[in-house]
Amino acid sequence: MSCPSDNTAAIEQSSFWDPTAPWDPHRIGWVVAGSCSAATVLVTFLSVLPHCRNYHVPRQQRQIIRILYMPPVYAVISFFSYRYFRSYTYYSLIYVAYEALTLSAFLLLIIEYVADTATGHKAEDAMARKDKRPLPMPFCCWRYKPTKAYFLYSVKWSVMQYVIVRPVISIVGMICEHYNVLCDTQSFNPRFASVYLSAVDFVSISVALYGLLLFYGLTHDELAGRRPLAKFLCIKLIVFFTFYQSFVFSALEGRVIHATKYWTETNIADGLNALAICIEMVFFAIAMWWAYPATEYHQTDPQGKRIRTSILGMWRPIWDSLNFSDFVQEIWGSLTFFFRSKRAAPSGSRMDLAHAFGVDEGSKLPKSY
Repeated sequence: MSCPSDNTAAIEQSSFWDPTAPWDPHRIGWVVAGSCSAATVLVTFLSVLPHCRNYHVPRQQRQIIRILYMPPVYAVISFFSYRYFRSYTYYSLIYVAYEALTLSAFLLLIIEYVADTATGHKAEDAMARKDKRPLPMPFCCWRYKPTKAYFLYSVKWSVMQYVIVRPVISIVGMICEHYNVLCDTQSFNPRFASVYLSAVDFVSISVALYGLLLFYGLTHDELAGRRPLAKFLCIKLIVFFTFYQSFVFSALEGRVIHATKYWTETNIADGLNALAICIEMVFFAIAMWWAYPATEYHQTDPQGKRIRTSILGMWRPIWDSLNFSDFVQEIWGSLTFFFRSKRAAPSGSRMDLAHAFGVDEGSKLPKSY
């Protein structure tokens, strides 16, 4: 069964550059979306440039630069989804995939922050200082041991599995959209693929966020002075706004939003969502500029002169931020660790989720009466 088309049969023939075309809301939207996208790119350039010029801690700053890319990625793709609104679904599946990369970059960043507080620059040594404690909600009845060797690997895998799952969902979604069986507008209809992809995405991101919040809560003291909450909110508020405003615009279809000759109700709702994202990303880019400053990486020589990366040497931080081989190494390292642990375990034993996070048998908190 094919999904009903979200587009009208009639196609608008006018061009933005047509001097005789009227300045209707659609054309004005092009100007606003394009201007805001350009502004977002400019602000991001100004926030990335100081990190490139003061690239002294690559293991941290490559993750920061990746996170700073998030607003322009969302803004530019949203502009194209507004301009080419008949292909909106394809574009929306692209920018949500970058969320997975950003969450993983944030985890690796705070792991590096924690490692800075430990002897030998090892996050595992910082974990050795931690006592057994309750898991976050809703599993707070169980306690876990951060000192377990496999704890940090489990946290990494819980977050970075989303780097694999989310792009796969986007690719499958594009294929389903091509064959007209995705039907994103009927996301609860079991006859179409959207409901199943959404379910997988929900489980995957829930695991990722749980692992991230678990590690953040555990290392709160080590992250003091690093603005960890502001850094995290800059990421999650982007996801929050894009998700819920899309829901609001969809709810207005047929009530406040009505179809026109060239735009269906869904087209208009999607266009408003894309336009709103373009505008919002300007402010999020500014917020990230503040939350991820390069000033903490300034270094001086014995004469007090600032040590800066040369203009020609700025290719390295850009390349490092676009080279995701460290993600591959972290994922492979976690999988290899679990595989070796499984082979070394006694016959018939199996590591479950609780064991992976260091939750022992009988570690459930006693009830209070």
